[in-house]
Amino acid sequence: MSRWYASWSSLTPQELLPVAGDASFRRYFRVPHAGASVILCDAPPETEKNAEFVALAEGLATAGLRVPTVLHADLEQGFLALEDLGDQTLLPLLNAQTVDEYYAGALGMLQDLATAEAADFSVLPYDRAHLAREMALFPEWFCQGLLGVDAHTDTADSFAALANLLCDRALAQTQVVVHRDFHARNLMLLADGSLATIDFQDAVLGPLTYDPVSLLKDCYLRWPNARVRDWALMHRERLAARGVAVPEAADFLMDFDFMGLQRHIKVLGIFARLYLRDSKPGYLQDLPRVMGYVQSTLERYPNVPALASFAAWLDQDVMPAVYQQAWFHASR
Repeated sequence: MSRWYASWSSLTPQELLPVAGDASFRRYFRVPHAGASVILCDAPPETEKNAEFVALAEGLATAGLRVPTVLHADLEQGFLALEDLGDQTLLPLLNAQTVDEYYAGALGMLQDLATAEAADFSVLPYDRAHLAREMALFPEWFCQGLLGVDAHTDTADSFAALANLLCDRALAQTQVVVHRDFHARNLMLLADGSLATIDFQDAVLGPLTYDPVSLLKDCYLRWPNARVRDWALMHRERLAARGVAVPEAADFLMDFDFMGLQRHIKVLGIFARLYLRDSKPGYLQDLPRVMGYVQSTLERYPNVPALASFAAWLDQDVMPAVYQQAWFHASR
């Protein structure tokens, strides 16, 4: 048994100060250590990607991103001791006056990541099977599980066409190291004013626009469409200036929007699953916002057949069931 684990296991409940967690099965505690504090993470090895987290922490730091230092890792026990970055996430700090500066810093982190050497990271490709499997959470957990809306054969074909289109578009993009959950809840403001990122254990080699759309079309807050597009185009220009292969502005924005559609369709399924399977109802309040992203993207591309067909089914079969949900009205 390691010194760290022995010390952790001997602490009394009063000495373990719980820290807000995330959507996983990990638990976090703040404890005093050497005149300061550290974060102890209880991460069950059966369900959590602890080895990936440790390896990625080193790789991201090498790429120039600020991440919590891993002070100790006991992979067999599912125990990590991490540098304490504090409690200040970016989300509550964002408003119309502060967002430009904070997002410039966050997008700068993504520019560093996009120019990092992918070979330095042991990450799997975000391939077609993975992208499609994520989108399949939508009919299973959101439509059928949460709303009781079954997908008949014609609808299944329509959804498959949409999924194929979104996968094609994602795979055609420049592939870079992707954090995969880069948003304001996973960004920390440090005492020196810099930003750090957490919750990166699911990183992959994937589409260039995935992380920017996670940040700019955040599932936990929403900005005017025109402002989002301005940020996206600014990001494109800075990537190009650093030698990253990017398409023309119009194509970049379409990649960005289609990538957001893939992510938000997936998230609707994930949030429904967190409620139904994991008894986490707090995510229900975010569903209308995520649905709003889906609907606004579909409206922006009415001449794309796969999107138009999906939009028609959404309006005809899904939205009537949504309007009957208490969580839809409670969050408005």
